[in-house]
Amino acid sequence: MIVKSETLGDRGRRTRAALVRAGREAFEERGYDAVRVDDVCARAGVSHGTFYTYFGSREELFREVAAAVVGEMFSASLVGPAAGDAPYARIEAANLLYLRAWASNSRLVRMLEQAAIGDESFRDLLLELREVFVRRGAEGLRRLQEQGLADPSLDPRLTAVMLGGMVEHFAHVWLDLGERADEGTAVALLSTLWARAIGLTPTPANRTTDLTVTSTVTKEARP
Repeated sequence: MIVKSETLGDRGRRTRAALVRAGREAFEERGYDAVRVDDVCARAGVSHGTFYTYFGSREELFREVAAAVVGEMFSASLVGPAAGDAPYARIEAANLLYLRAWASNSRLVRMLEQAAIGDESFRDLLLELREVFVRRGAEGLRRLQEQGLADPSLDPRLTAVMLGGMVEHFAHVWLDLGERADEGTAVALLSTLWARAIGLTPTPANRTTDLTVTSTVTKEARP
């Protein structure tokens, strides 16, 4: 019988967390298809039977790992108060932090995308995980529209889907496929395109001047 996480004691939570960490390491190093339950058990230092106390399958473990990764990316890309209140500055900061978060987690995100091609449950998970970013983008645009700073004719959700897709695809092409661009140029151009798409004109007064202090969580990019 699989033990539900909410019923675990301290020792059980530590064991389950160790399995998730071991699974993440294994998936990142070897790829989803190459990882077996025994690989994860060996890394976590637990028996084969112990694994099935906490997870019903390798697929279930991968879902847990993928959810944790997207949660980390979401937290890492939250724009902190250091970015200021100017709309363009916050767009710029959000794009910078997203690129850095992608740099640390892109392999697992791409793994989830591959798994989603042939598995409806993984496709549903991918859509669910992306929804947190779409919702945040849509809420931000809606606030700007209410303030009279963005084009009121734009559908907030669809706009967030499309512009978020632009940033995500560039992150993949730049960081995974090797497109040549320095971080500052990439962030500035992405932000200009985003701002113009929603009818927000970037000006010197509302640009950031320091893109390194925009969040309490900062990950180094690896272009």
